[in-house]
Amino acid sequence: MEIIHVSAECYPVAKAGGLGDVVGALPKYQCKSGDIAKVIMPMYRTKFLYENDWTVDFKGSANLGNWYFDFTVIKEPTNKLGFDLFLIDINGLLDRQKIYGYDDDAERFTAFQIAVVSWISSWEHQPDVVHCHDHHTALIPFMMKYCYDFQHLSTVSTVVTIHNGQYQGWMGWDKSLYIPRWDLWKRGMLDWAGSINPLASGVKCADKVTTVSWSYMDELRENANGLEALFEFEKGKSVGILNGIDNEVWNPSTDTYIENRFTVKTVTKGKEQNKQILCNQFGLDITKPLFVFIGRLVGEKAADILPGAIRTAIHQTQGDACFLILGSGETSIEWELQQMTNEYKGIYNAYIGYNEQLSHLIYAGADFLLMPSRVEPCGLNQMYAMRYGTVPVVRSTGGLKDTVTDMGDTDGFGIRFNNATIDDLAYSIGRGVAVYQDKKHMEWMRKHMMQIDHSWESTVFEYRQVYQSLK
Repeated sequence: MEIIHVSAECYPVAKAGGLGDVVGALPKYQCKSGDIAKVIMPMYRTKFLYENDWTVDFKGSANLGNWYFDFTVIKEPTNKLGFDLFLIDINGLLDRQKIYGYDDDAERFTAFQIAVVSWISSWEHQPDVVHCHDHHTALIPFMMKYCYDFQHLSTVSTVVTIHNGQYQGWMGWDKSLYIPRWDLWKRGMLDWAGSINPLASGVKCADKVTTVSWSYMDELRENANGLEALFEFEKGKSVGILNGIDNEVWNPSTDTYIENRFTVKTVTKGKEQNKQILCNQFGLDITKPLFVFIGRLVGEKAADILPGAIRTAIHQTQGDACFLILGSGETSIEWELQQMTNEYKGIYNAYIGYNEQLSHLIYAGADFLLMPSRVEPCGLNQMYAMRYGTVPVVRSTGGLKDTVTDMGDTDGFGIRFNNATIDDLAYSIGRGVAVYQDKKHMEWMRKHMMQIDHSWESTVFEYRQVYQSLK
């Protein structure tokens, strides 16, 4: 099958979160399984763009309302990512360093989608599936079905995957002129609550809707930022498929980011060696259990409860634990986490920012990973942690609930709690401190979780079943 992935992100080209990781891995493993998977994304001005050679594949033009624009499609010719990668450039809209956060994001991504569909409509053949990711590409199924210039694509199957349903791309109806000539009788396929809602449109118009975990599919019917009724109505064509992780990138026995590599058999020694490097670098006590947080410092990740929970846990355990934070986000959270470095020298430190190499070392050296997320559609960090023998301490939501079994249950290897509160997280840290003292149990948990298969191969098979159901 020929599968065209359309996305705003793709690692290592441009990444802001889990969406980039998924789109950078899923097509590669689909190609390995025998399908032809390709990725189309915007041509941001990133390091990856300038460090690689490109060939021009297509030049075209289109309209965004009354604005006529030219676009160029370039291709990475060596297949270095394991799939064909195409970037679309639109001067004045996509030629920027950041992925998101501009006042004209609605115009940027609508124009990008128009260019994508315009280009695909010029092909001499038709792909089997156009697979759209999140709201930035969710107008494509509508355009393929109801825009007059593209209706010859209406027989091509479309899939929309929701990585985060909280962000929907709302636009006022004054921007309906942006969309190429469309059947006005289909206004309802764009509308939700009086505005154009790209994500809602994608859910309505796509042939299949997927989410990135089983539990998140259920949760969207109860908490979807206003789209709960829509997900309930469309549940018949919706399915949850748990993301995988790239075992070639996240493998403690071959990871080039860490000096002391290890396997299941050598996990205890390997983690101790990496923990020593971490503790030396950040001035922490290696004899104490090391709890870490890696991610965006935002409310969605419940990062705002970290300072209070860490203070409470330090008090309750009488300082018998160490903490290390890696992340960036809301200024107020960053500031408070940085201030704590002066209060708790020797048992707490923070690195505000993003560092890929450091993240690998932290997974390899930490004892516990904190994920108190309020919303976590799938979560990849807990799977990375498990691959490196780091015990996940997670809130029971979305993909965290689907991938982590509490150590109090049969064959449990993690720590789960119900509420994103200071007290719940602090109590769970206390459970971690207690189990850390039981070296035999801790070693069993590490070895057990490292052998759980979260690879993309099984995920690819589930997506293929979705695609084949559309034939």
